[in-house]
Amino acid sequence: MRFYDVELDRVDCSVIHQEVVDQVRGKLPDDDLLLDLADTFKLFSDSTRLKILYALMEAEMCVCDISVLLGMSKSSVSHQLRILKQSNLVKYRKAGRVIYYSLADEHVRTICKMGMEHVREEEAAVE
Repeated sequence: MRFYDVELDRVDCSVIHQEVVDQVRGKLPDDDLLLDLADTFKLFSDSTRLKILYALMEAEMCVCDISVLLGMSKSSVSHQLRILKQSNLVKYRKAGRVIYYSLADEHVRTICKMGMEHVREEEAAVE
């Protein structure tokens, strides 16, 4: 059952604007697509991964340099890079024995920038 296929015994109110409900229902993404999107957003919920992404927004970097920058073990950084790479948020290239990481595409940069703008706007509204 998709999340918008509501069983009548669970609904505790009547539709007031059926045309709006029908219009919106027709535009909701498929559940599988929404699950994939939710999984992608989960990747951004870890501050270490965000630090790595922000570092890679500035420059292509190897694991050792990221480790020094963030004050973390090479193993910890490698683990997070592996997760980011498997999720197509980060790509890599080999130059001899060194592997350099960078953002997979401009979408990743945009997501980070928009998320930060939202957080800063919310902080400013609270002050």
